[in-house]
Amino acid sequence: MTYTRITYEIQNDVAVLRLNDPPSLNAASLEMADELLHAVDRAQHESRALLIGSVGRAFCSGANLTAGRLDPDDPQRDLGAPLETHFNPLILRLRDSKVPVVTAVRGAAAGVGASIALCADIIVAGESAYFYQAFRHVGLVPDAGAAYLLSRAVGRVRAMELMLLGEKLPAAKALAWGLITRVVADAELDASALGIAEQLAHGPLALGMIRRGAWSALDLDLERELAHEREQQCAAGRTADFVEGVTAFREKRTARFKGA
Repeated sequence: MTYTRITYEIQNDVAVLRLNDPPSLNAASLEMADELLHAVDRAQHESRALLIGSVGRAFCSGANLTAGRLDPDDPQRDLGAPLETHFNPLILRLRDSKVPVVTAVRGAAAGVGASIALCADIIVAGESAYFYQAFRHVGLVPDAGAAYLLSRAVGRVRAMELMLLGEKLPAAKALAWGLITRVVADAELDASALGIAEQLAHGPLALGMIRRGAWSALDLDLERELAHEREQQCAAGRTADFVEGVTAFREKRTARFKGA
């Protein structure tokens, strides 16, 4: 696939994916969603960590409502269709990633853009970043997993405030609420996020199991989560990275993990 709405490159075992439609503030069109889905799948085989950032002054201004496919005069219009065919598969693909996912958020992360940002394992925001559930302002409901992600990250009450009032949540407050991992100066955002992604990329294969275990813990009861952990520990214990980790510990040196 030729990318026109995103960029993709491998840097030091990290798949660096950037939303790249600055004139629209990286509004998420169906074309962009297709490219994102393709790139995320590609990263599973070509990298050991995935970093999602952006070009320009915004991460993503939300779904592209001016792309020509929306007809307000059509009584049979179905705004749920692009969710089913494009955006929901992308959110699920990010959840199920075999490699750790980092997002670098500058400026607006609105609507589906906020969901993409918040699907990451590590969320680094620039000081200018803000998260915005704008749906109520256009008579729609939060989508692309917004209610799920927000409620589990900051609790029902704060999630309700964000969704019902539709106010912008600045990066500093998002950090205080536990919605994101850290806030850095805008000028340091890309380098900081890439440094974290590289650290993850050079970690053991078990990091992918850890992230999937955290996702499963959101929905499983304790008994099933314990069983899941037991299965994952068995798998992790049979990796070459585990052997290297134990060997390095015994030899009092830094482990050299290969992601295998």
